Amino acid sequence: MRGRVQGPAILAGLLLPILVLVLPAHAAGPAHPVEPVHPVEPVHPVEPAHSVEPAHSAEPAHSAEPAHAAEPAPGVSGTVPPPGPAVGESIATYDVVLTLGSDGVLYVRETITYDFDRSGEHGIVRHVPFRVGDRVYDVRNVRTSSSTGAPSRARTTRFWHDVRISVGDRRREVRGRQAYVIEYEVGRAFTPRARYDELVWDAIGRAWDVPIGNAAVRVEAPVPLRHATCRAGTPGATTRCVRDRDGPYAVDFMQSMLAPHEGMKIRVRLPKHAIAVAPPRYVPPRWTGDWPGTAALALALAAVALVARRPAPRRRAGIGLIAGGLLLIAADAGEEVAARGLWAFSLGDRCLAGLALVIVGAGIMCAHRARAG
Repeated sequence: MRGRVQGPAILAGLLLPILVLVLPAHAAGPAHPVEPVHPVEPVHPVEPAHSVEPAHSAEPAHSAEPAHAAEPAPGVSGTVPPPGPAVGESIATYDVVLTLGSDGVLYVRETITYDFDRSGEHGIVRHVPFRVGDRVYDVRNVRTSSSTGAPSRARTTRFWHDVRISVGDRRREVRGRQAYVIEYEVGRAFTPRARYDELVWDAIGRAWDVPIGNAAVRVEAPVPLRHATCRAGTPGATTRCVRDRDGPYAVDFMQSMLAPHEGMKIRVRLPKHAIAVAPPRYVPPRWTGDWPGTAALALALAAVALVARRPAPRRRAGIGLIAGGLLLIAADAGEEVAARGLWAFSLGDRCLAGLALVIVGAGIMCAHRARAG
């Protein structure tokens, strides 16, 4: 080793593996159940699920006022919504049917009448959350169609916390008013309580960037519905939806003039054992690291700053640190990914320590390349 600071750099490299060996394995306990929320975002390609967005650029905008109006009308919360991404885009009607199956599965059917801008879009995009906080839902069996003949091929992508459902055709544009039907199932949506089983579901979602003219949510159950409510708006400002009972087994909720990012949250309570309720599923949070992992990461950043100013250790040392770090990350994340899928991955102490080793190793490699250049 050459240079006055090679000794401290080597010492930092030796301390990191020692920290890794003594880092405690951190297992996150089950979190409190979190109510499901369905964000919706408009996108140009048509996409089914709990949030719809117009596919090509901005999300569909639905305003009850003409496009030439100076300001959009206030929504349920009483606030003036921000201007939509494209003039003329809106959702004329949004009809949802929530069927509570006796098997404990929530069956969802959404009929979305979307007014596209004259410039044309490729469809819509709907975002249905499969993870809210530490709780994971099973979104499956997505089916889409269009009664107006618009391209309705569905492509689903699981990303971060949402199932992204794109409905449409990348090679074909649609204009004017189009109607889309999105159907899917949600498993593990019910939360068992001491005296009842509860469903909390945002049927519209709060990710829409455009207003919705008229929204209706119908709840159907295999047993009489005695406790079913609906609140429309944003978390900070909600109002009761208009309610209309259709016999003992069905309830209809209606709301007009929903501003962007306002949803309709349905809450249903069923008697215990009325349906078969699967236990909720929880996964560790995204960040499960404690102070040891955070300290290792801080040491790594300090070591990189040191290497950049002084003669760096040999390239062989950098390669070894990178390899060791990747092995640690793989060992820490492998079990979670194998059990719950790629997006169940969380950053624990061992993973943070592995990341620290990779950072130091990469810093050594970059320093050698810079000096060689």
